[in-house]
Amino acid sequence: MEVFAGADQHTPGSYRLRTASLDGRPVRTSSGLTLVPDLALADAPEAHTLLVPGGQGTRRPDGRLIDWVRAHGPRADRLVSVCTGAILLAEAGLLDGRRATTHWAYCDTFARRHPAVRVEADPIYVRDGHVATSAGVTCGIDLALALVEEDLGRDAALAVARHLVVFLRRPGNQAQFSAQLAVQTARRAPLRDVQQWITEHPAADLSVEALAARARLSPRHFARAFRAETGATPGRYVDRVRLEHARRLLEDTSDGVEEISRASGYGHPRGPCAARSSRRSAPPRPSPAAASTPPRPPEIRRGPPRPNRSPPKPIEAPSPPEPPEVHRAPEPT
Repeated sequence: MEVFAGADQHTPGSYRLRTASLDGRPVRTSSGLTLVPDLALADAPEAHTLLVPGGQGTRRPDGRLIDWVRAHGPRADRLVSVCTGAILLAEAGLLDGRRATTHWAYCDTFARRHPAVRVEADPIYVRDGHVATSAGVTCGIDLALALVEEDLGRDAALAVARHLVVFLRRPGNQAQFSAQLAVQTARRAPLRDVQQWITEHPAADLSVEALAARARLSPRHFARAFRAETGATPGRYVDRVRLEHARRLLEDTSDGVEEISRASGYGHPRGPCAARSSRRSAPPRPSPAAASTPPRPPEIRRGPPRPNRSPPKPIEAPSPPEPPEVHRAPEPT
């Protein structure tokens, strides 16, 4: 709502927002907020963009709501869901044969319950034709900014992003987990401080020896302790942070590739490309049962050793609210 309302302030008349509930009565959210809708769904006009929010109510959706979404969803020019709102679209049969995403904690269940939907667990949002689905609640902001940019241009979207103090904009194929979220936060203060230092100084000397010195540990002890507490080697964590930093600079600044490479800790413009090709584009996704503990990726082994040479060691696989419903239409011409 804030994204579209901000865009309407920037470009008056660009959006008209209407919220609706099943019976027109206020809706109390799981966080304790009470939302007062503009009207009941039965009285809702046809919408250019129909936005379906998520929340705990999607676990046991009302059949009347599903019927309404099934009947009116196909009439909208754009059909959008936030978080587990995708479950309502799937229950209505509007995602069959389409790519879609939702909050990572529900992706496995979502895929089992709706095998006709091509569930993608990693992206922060997915667009398939006129249907767009986003992951967690904050990912809805990224999707909304993308829609504003599509409707009103980059300048308008950038103005809204600046007002909300968010990035413009994370691309839809960015992983749901940043480098910091993809691994555990170390319990011990020296290692936590090192993690923070890496994030704030991607261009610094981030060798194991330099990081171990900051933690006042021997390199061997540091590497072993870092991996034990975070689930990632120091080198892999540094690679994730640097690549993520470079990607943000490429998206949000006009700096050249060489300048971005240096600012991100790569000594050569091809550094980010080499780092990206050395691992998956998205880090491993935690399971719903243990969100903070991502599973270890499987080992990848090289081909058979050459004669008279010892076999190479296996290497690890690289790793790369509930707003009310919104009816929006462009300003009539």
